Amino acid sequence: MQTSNRILDDMAKVASGAVSAVTGLKGDGENVLRRYVEKLLGDMDLVTREEFDAVKAMAAKARGEQEKLEARVAKLEAQLKAPKKAAPRKKAAPK
Repeated sequence: MQTSNRILDDMAKVASGAVSAVTGLKGDGENVLRRYVEKLLGDMDLVTREEFDAVKAMAAKARGEQEKLEARVAKLEAQLKAPKKAAPRKKAAPK
């Protein structure tokens, strides 16, 4: 009986070692894949989040100013198109 227990213990140790080896390979594989993806993304010349947010804020500010100017131009155009009231003429002073 002790022989079978010893065989089972040995088999459990081998299985445990195999699981540890597979876990180690998984971690190594993940590290290799992560480095590859980082290198690939680095070669793509992508913008950072900070740069994107800065340009987005600038675009929002420019859009707001554009809308203000459009409203101002529309108001001025409306004033130009409005019929002008005839200004009262001054009577000429007698000579």
